Amino acid sequence: MRHLFGKMTRPNVKNTVFSISFCLFAVCQAFPTPNDRDKLMKMEQFKFTGGNLLSTEKEIKVNDILMKIKIKEIAEGVETGKFPPTMHFFRAKELIEQSTVFNILRKLPKGAALHLHDYALLNTDWLVKNATYLPNCYICFTASGGVRFRFFLRSPQKRLTGCSEWVLLEKYRRQLKNVTEFDNSLLRNLTLVTENPEEAYQSQNVVWGRFEDLFKAASSLISYALVFKTYFYEALWEFYRDNVLYIEIRALLLPVYELNGTLHDKEWSIMAYQEVARQFQHDNPDFMGAKVIFSTARKINNTAMKTTINEAMKFHQKFPETIAGFDMVGQEDAGHPLWYFKNELLVPTETGVKLPFFFHAGETDWEGTSVDENILDALLLNTSRIGHGYSINKHPTAKWISREFDVPLEVCPISNQVLMLVTDLRNHPAANLMAEGHPMVISADDPAAFGTRGLSYDFYETFMGIGGLKAELTTLKQLALNSIKYSAMSAEMKGKSIKLWLRKWDEFLDEVLNMSNRDEL
Repeated sequence: MRHLFGKMTRPNVKNTVFSISFCLFAVCQAFPTPNDRDKLMKMEQFKFTGGNLLSTEKEIKVNDILMKIKIKEIAEGVETGKFPPTMHFFRAKELIEQSTVFNILRKLPKGAALHLHDYALLNTDWLVKNATYLPNCYICFTASGGVRFRFFLRSPQKRLTGCSEWVLLEKYRRQLKNVTEFDNSLLRNLTLVTENPEEAYQSQNVVWGRFEDLFKAASSLISYALVFKTYFYEALWEFYRDNVLYIEIRALLLPVYELNGTLHDKEWSIMAYQEVARQFQHDNPDFMGAKVIFSTARKINNTAMKTTINEAMKFHQKFPETIAGFDMVGQEDAGHPLWYFKNELLVPTETGVKLPFFFHAGETDWEGTSVDENILDALLLNTSRIGHGYSINKHPTAKWISREFDVPLEVCPISNQVLMLVTDLRNHPAANLMAEGHPMVISADDPAAFGTRGLSYDFYETFMGIGGLKAELTTLKQLALNSIKYSAMSAEMKGKSIKLWLRKWDEFLDEVLNMSNRDEL
């Protein structure tokens, strides 16, 4: 392993705090005083995510306002038994949207979203109300009740395997009595959202099967060239409106097609992402850009993986400003473990080509399996970040390496709950990690699939549930700064992003103070 040696030092401040607290405990445990207890509590808070950040007078005032509201909302949750982080997100969403804390967090400059997937970026309302109303859009229905879309210049003759005959949507809608209800059914086919999630998804395999099907449905719309670029631009808008300054997406780079049947390759898609991101930056100069993490399904075989790695190396060298690195996607428990691909994943190192890795790892509840070992193998293979890292608390060595060598986790609370890794978000493993100030960022994974927009919902679940009452304004500040620090941006771009973020942070503080002065909170 390359980076486990030679980078063994960290700032001494936390070690000093540990030493002081140990001495305090040793001396005072026989005769503890309120003052001793206060010191111990402060030392523990110091270790918490953001606990060692200094606060300005303005930040202290805003923190007082925010925490007063937070304490009130938690107390109401205790009294009523309806506290959103303890509920399934599909049941909690409406309550979250009524929260004053949530509405403050929507205004928060969140930095970067670093764990997202290409076909679940933008709310599905846009796809249904725009893409499916385009001319030449056909639909077919699968035996399992799903849908697929395709744009044809002429009436298609060939049926899709496992699907009904193609029907022109424009014509199909004209025959319906209730178009609104039909469109709502399309929305249900493009998200996991349901009124009774516990009944609909009784196991991880069931929810993952539905999850993968909705990706197939969404990709059948988005992979049409006329939709592809517009979809990405609108997705950038959605994150920008949620005060996100930069994003990185895992992209499978599936073929994109024209109405006449022409297929575009991976390079075309990369250039399209690059073009759209640049146009969006031109239109919105305070947006810092987007990068693509070249991805492939983790179910492929070794031969296909070798080909894919060579492609990723080539595109990373050709488009260094756009291609951030490489990852594998799909249900971790159902795919090959990282070590299965060890020979292919070592090709960049053996050939002297830099290809950063951003591996999904530890997105499992199964301890001791080969999949569970991904968390160690990801670090052994020099991953730059760990996608999810849900199981890291079960691996003290991996946890130590991640902390000591500053390899952050990409924590996606709502995804972990909806995909049935955890029920009550107060019990999310990240609660322990935040208590230790472990390197991490917060992201949304697949917001369109979960019925969310941007990062605000995941920040809410983290701030209110995972962090509990220990999470304060400095926690939010640290998480936002982390997202820029651990991004794949160049050092120069990170510097510019930090400068921009600090300006927006100050504006956010002023806005909260003004709202408080006007009694709007």
